Amino acid sequence: MPRHSTGAHRRLYRLMLRLSQTMAILGGIVLTGLIVLIVISVAGRSLNTILHLGFVENSFPQMAKSLLDWGVGPILGEYEVVETSMPFTILAFMPLCLLTGGHASVDLFTQRLPQNLNRFIDLVVAVLFAVSFLLITWRLFEGMSGKMRYNESTTLMQIPVWKAYAAAFVSAVVTCVVAVYVALVRLIESLTGRVMLQTGGAEH
Repeated sequence: MPRHSTGAHRRLYRLMLRLSQTMAILGGIVLTGLIVLIVISVAGRSLNTILHLGFVENSFPQMAKSLLDWGVGPILGEYEVVETSMPFTILAFMPLCLLTGGHASVDLFTQRLPQNLNRFIDLVVAVLFAVSFLLITWRLFEGMSGKMRYNESTTLMQIPVWKAYAAAFVSAVVTCVVAVYVALVRLIESLTGRVMLQTGGAEH
C-alpha cells in the first residue's frame, strides 16, 4: 500500500486484508480436505478393482476377502461432498484475489495509455466485479431460500443442499464487501489521481 494513503484507509485496508486472508485460509483448508478425500477414494477404488482380479482372488483369497469385507473401495458419496463444497472453496479465494489484483490482466494495449485513462479502466473493471458479485450473492440467497423451503438433500449422503448454498453465500458476502471496497477506492483514485491500492495482478 502506498505510504501517502490516509490512516483511516490503512486501517480499513488492513481489515479487508485480514478478512480476505481468513477466507482464503478457510478455502485452503476445505480444498486440502477435498483433495485428500479424492485421493483416498481413488486409491480405494483402484485397490477394490485389483482385489476383484481373478489372479488376486485365486492367489490370495483370504487377504482379498478380508480387505473387501473391511470395505476397501471408493468413499460413498465422494462426488456429493466435492460438489457441495466446491462453490464455497472457489468463492473463498475471490476476496484476496480482488484485493491484491491476483486475477489475470491483459495490458498489451493499456500500458501505453495515459495514467488517467488506466485509472478509469481500473474503476470500470472494479465496478463490474462488484456488480457481478452482488448479483451472484443475490441469486445464491434466492437459491438457498428455495432449497430450505423444499428441504432438498443429496441422494447418497443426504446432505441438505441449502447448507452448500449457505456456505457459498457467506463467501459471496465477504467477496461483495471487498469488491465494493475496491470499487470505492478505484473511484477515489480516479477522482483524485492518488494511488491508494497497489495491486500486482498476473499480467499477460
